[in-house]
Amino acid sequence: MMSDALFHDSLRQALWIAVIISSPILGVALVAGVAVGLFQALTSVQEMTLTFVPKLLAILAVFWVTMSFMSGTLVEFFVEILIPAIAGD
Repeated sequence: MMSDALFHDSLRQALWIAVIISSPILGVALVAGVAVGLFQALTSVQEMTLTFVPKLLAILAVFWVTMSFMSGTLVEFFVEILIPAIAGD
């Protein structure tokens, strides 16, 4: 059985890993959104698909590039921290 301290420490590490893994995608979405918003403000083009499509493409590209980092980080967390904590080692 996991102690409360071990459970809370594992939960804290899991939340931190979620922040680390999601930060590249969220950063690119933020930059793409600001760039598209700036472009729309400068050109007075108010097309709804113009805000969605570039952000989606940028997010997909960053997800594809960082997929190995994300999966490696998750596998490392599970193998080194979560599975031994569940098994009681």
